[in-house]
Amino acid sequence: MKVLSLATLVTAASAFVPQKQASFGTALSAKKFAPKVQYVPCISAEELPDPGFATSGVAGGLAICIAVTPTGKIFALGDKCPPVNQPLSFGRVTEDTIEDPVLGTKFSLKTGDVVGKFCPSGIGLLLGGLFEPSGVPTYAVKKNKNSIDVQVDVNYKANFEANYWSGVLDAQGKADGKYY
Repeated sequence: MKVLSLATLVTAASAFVPQKQASFGTALSAKKFAPKVQYVPCISAEELPDPGFATSGVAGGLAICIAVTPTGKIFALGDKCPPVNQPLSFGRVTEDTIEDPVLGTKFSLKTGDVVGKFCPSGIGLLLGGLFEPSGVPTYAVKKNKNSIDVQVDVNYKANFEANYWSGVLDAQGKADGKYY
């Protein structure tokens, strides 16, 4: 009986002894990249919408809304409307704003800030009270012969994805996050 009691005591005490564990990559140890801002193609020049309309594109892995004012000025904004992230590119474009087609929020084409009331129409009346008003990012844009280029941080997507945990149970099956 004494041996059994001693074995139980040793086993219980061993639970409190620090153990060396295998090291796996986590969001805390993921390599980050320095910001690298540059112009990258977003849409082709042929895809540029008519004045008063907008379209969507991708630049540096980011969803971008390309809006053209009624007088032909081109603006680039993030293509996700707060608070529920529907595409801004379906919105109505005026000379100074673009309007969220679902919740009715107007965003400044120059700054991305909310202009007027946040979520003023439809279901936005309910949702708007649940969230703090927030704008959308804006980006410098230029028109080239063959494309519409947007100035973005080309390392933004890599830095965002570096926050995903990668290790033994990686969704892709490999510890380094690569596909087979």
